[in-house]
Amino acid sequence: MSSRNLTLIGAVVVASAGAFFAGRMTAPSGNEPASGSAGTMPGKVSSRGGAGESSETARRDGAARDAAKGPASARGEKALAKMQELMLVTDPMERSKAWLDYINTIDPAEFESVVASFRSSGLTDTRMAEYSMLLTAWAKKDPMQALAYADEHTGNRFARNTILTSWASSDPDAALRWAREHHEDEDGEGNPWLIGVIQGIAASDPARASQLLTEMPFSEERGEALAALLPHLLAQGGDAAQKWAESIADDQLKQGAIARVADALAAKDPASTAEFLIRNPGEAANRTMDDVLTAWMEQDKGAAVAYYKALPAGDARTNALRGVANSMAMENPQAAADFLDANAADANNGVYQQFVWHSFGEAPDLAVNYIGKMTNAREQERMYGRILDGWLRRDFNAASKWIGSANLPQPVQERVQRRMQEQQQRQQ
Repeated sequence: MSSRNLTLIGAVVVASAGAFFAGRMTAPSGNEPASGSAGTMPGKVSSRGGAGESSETARRDGAARDAAKGPASARGEKALAKMQELMLVTDPMERSKAWLDYINTIDPAEFESVVASFRSSGLTDTRMAEYSMLLTAWAKKDPMQALAYADEHTGNRFARNTILTSWASSDPDAALRWAREHHEDEDGEGNPWLIGVIQGIAASDPARASQLLTEMPFSEERGEALAALLPHLLAQGGDAAQKWAESIADDQLKQGAIARVADALAAKDPASTAEFLIRNPGEAANRTMDDVLTAWMEQDKGAAVAYYKALPAGDARTNALRGVANSMAMENPQAAADFLDANAADANNGVYQQFVWHSFGEAPDLAVNYIGKMTNAREQERMYGRILDGWLRRDFNAASKWIGSANLPQPVQERVQRRMQEQQQRQQ
């Protein structure tokens, strides 16, 4: 198979994986998925790519399609007809193979009319892989033309970053130059076009991709770029990914990288991942150690518990306890409660809060008793409110009986009494 075909197949993998660099792939028919946004809104298209397509854009697309249907060459008409024929193929494997073969036959001059026609039929989730392949192939033939079209006719980052990814894989300097020239610096904003460039060079030149990442300011865009780069670093092995994260000078970026690497490696090698977090204390370790221990508990409870008990007193041990207790609570809330009681010296508000959430479904009467062990009054009151509201809706009689016998803080008592009265009135 040619390298060109491999590149196009790679586009399918990227698109099917859930918008590796494009964000969520959900959008109404006719629109592209918004990058890093839950939806699209009409408005001016900016380099941040947050706006959807306007009526004027739709009008221009319609004109382009009309032009394609009018004095188009016989070859162009044949290409459009072939595309429409492929849209009727229902077998996914047959359709993917035929689509790849078709894309390899498109003349550079035909791409604009083909893309316009394809987009006019609606960009559903299931068709995003084909759209990505189409843009990738166009970028291989004429990236500047493809970017000009995307800039005029699309309202978010997906198309342009897909094109940039393809372009950067063959000509990184040119793609990078375009990305920098087409971004206006704003306070707190990262260059969104670097996401595509980083994605394009990550496999062949991870060092350069890492350098581009570290040059970006703290922003949503930098987070997306990190997500695009990380799989390529993980492909080099867990040790290499850990060393890369540890080498980052920017502490904020370093913490984000450590957390993501730990999340990716926890299920594969929880012991090594836990040690990785121990070597790098900080916000990321505090946030992810419990998940690592929970993953470890699923594989080897005895080893995970032994690891927790061998840790010295401190944040790491407390965070490890949270993971152990969470795992126990989902299987046997009473056993988890007994374990917490036996290791109360390591517990804090976060440990008790997580235990309550994880045990409430199976044993609400047990879970609520541990809210009182929280020492932060504000967090305790908030937890009582949320848990007791839920319990009253789920089992009013059992919750009411517990409330009547509990020594609750006055604000909590007043709140739950109001909730009980409201629920009783609704039932009358």
